[in-house]
Amino acid sequence: MQMDPEGMAPEDLSHAGSVVDKAIEYMMDQNIDPISVASALLGGALGLLARSLDDRGVANVLRNALASVESGELRAMREQLPGGAG
Repeated sequence: MQMDPEGMAPEDLSHAGSVVDKAIEYMMDQNIDPISVASALLGGALGLLARSLDDRGVANVLRNALASVESGELRAMREQLPGGAG
């Protein structure tokens, strides 16, 4: 969830993010409701995490995501979008 100002994220993370962005764009072009898109992506991500990590690892990922929300990081991202919905 955290932005990567130092450029420390692995290269494959950037590639994966680009693929997900394209999938989101495609689903939005298909007029799929944004909450349905987000729910499907979250469900898929949780399934992948469950296959890749133990319960403690999944919980840590979710805690980091919650910390991003609570710190206002997502709000800051939203404000950078065109129209700056805040």
